[in-house]
Amino acid sequence: MSLKIIILLLSLSGATGIAIGYFLRLIISLGKRGSMELEIRKMKLDAEERAKKITEEAEARAKATEGRITDELKVRALDLKQVEERLVRKEELLDKRQTNLDLEQDNLEKKHEEAVAVKARLDELALASQEKLEKVADLTAEEAKRDLLQSIEKQNESDIESRMRKLEISGNEKLEHRANEILVTAVHRLGNSVVSDVLATTISIPNDELKGKIIGKEGRNIRAFERATGVDVIVDDTPGTITLSSYDPIRRQIARIALENLILDGRIQPAKIEESVQKAEQEINTIIKKKGAEAAFEAKVPNLDPKLIMILGRLYFRSSYGQNVLDHSVEVAHMAGMLAAELGADEGVARAGALFHDIGKAVDHEVPGTHVEIGRRILQKFGVSEEVVKAMQAHHEEYPYETPESMIVQVADAISGARPGARRDSVENYIKRLTELESIANTQPGVEKSYAIAAGREVRVIVKPEAISDLEARKLARDIADKIEKDMQYPGEIKISVIRETRVIEYAR
Repeated sequence: MSLKIIILLLSLSGATGIAIGYFLRLIISLGKRGSMELEIRKMKLDAEERAKKITEEAEARAKATEGRITDELKVRALDLKQVEERLVRKEELLDKRQTNLDLEQDNLEKKHEEAVAVKARLDELALASQEKLEKVADLTAEEAKRDLLQSIEKQNESDIESRMRKLEISGNEKLEHRANEILVTAVHRLGNSVVSDVLATTISIPNDELKGKIIGKEGRNIRAFERATGVDVIVDDTPGTITLSSYDPIRRQIARIALENLILDGRIQPAKIEESVQKAEQEINTIIKKKGAEAAFEAKVPNLDPKLIMILGRLYFRSSYGQNVLDHSVEVAHMAGMLAAELGADEGVARAGALFHDIGKAVDHEVPGTHVEIGRRILQKFGVSEEVVKAMQAHHEEYPYETPESMIVQVADAISGARPGARRDSVENYIKRLTELESIANTQPGVEKSYAIAAGREVRVIVKPEAISDLEARKLARDIADKIEKDMQYPGEIKISVIRETRVIEYAR
């Protein structure tokens, strides 16, 4: 019984303790809640005060900014007003000037009309006066002018001729002295002997029995050879020779070397022909490369593209009037470099332009166009400088002389082609040129006889003294020179000598 009471008391005391704990916790929580509400209210008041201060500061800054912007707008408005006033004043000034210009233009137009009218009136008066004078003199103005000039020329012929001779002698002496100095210096410095090289197209054979081997059974060997080389083989009745014919000098040389090797070997058959032609092509390519490099080195034109050197080397197998074109190009390069050094021009450009001036001839049988135009395209393709292109393109006057070097190249080319022994021509062309020179001179009025001498380098014209005066003889020489320059093509220059001779013969008996 007592145990139950004890347990009940313990239960009651536990429940009481729990109730007292909850009650104490409730009191404590209520106390904390009151303090938190106080803190919240305090924070709210602080926040309101800070917000009020921030608002007041923002309003103050806004008012200050508004005042500053207002002042700036006032200043800008004042500036705009001043600018507008200046523009208005300028516009008024321009209007006044335009009005003045219109007035001046009207005045000028009126004056122009008056001048035109006065000129027309003067022309009418002059024409009327001229008609009256022509009627009175029974001569036209052209006839009177011609008669007057002829009369003055006859009266002062000796004085005019003397003065012309003095001026001509004085000017020619100075020019020739300077030109001779430059040319003699350049030619003496060159001082090399250039022998014209003729490319042979005739092959010598030991005996005529080889002709049968070259032709082959039913002509198979000769057909194979022509097919492999692109060259026509002419086997005729001429003893000991076979002729190779082709427009391409490179092909002719390949065919010549291949045929000579076949003749030395003695075994002539299609397979051997192809092998020999391939070896000949390799040999020719080696020669072309070597000759191109040697020419560039000798002409002092460095740093060239290898392909450009190959094209240049092809000129070794090309001739013009019996003159080897590669040797001619090197000679012109030397001459142009010396002339450029004497005259103060660009020696490097002059040498390069001279070396490449005939490079178009290397492929002119394969590419359409003149060798000058082909050469321009080749140089431009390989990035050669424009100065060098300008220097080479004018040597036949297809293009204007744009630089001093272009004139130097033209002069050097003429010197190289015109020097004695440089070029050869056929007898037919030689006779034709002499005949044309004499016929041009004989067609001029007052000419009695004419002779082309010095291999066509000079034409001597004998005139009738009673038909042509000394002054007219000078004019005749100039007319013949102009006619030759217009109608003929020739290297170098041609001298025209007009001879007027008066002979008086009497007999004493």
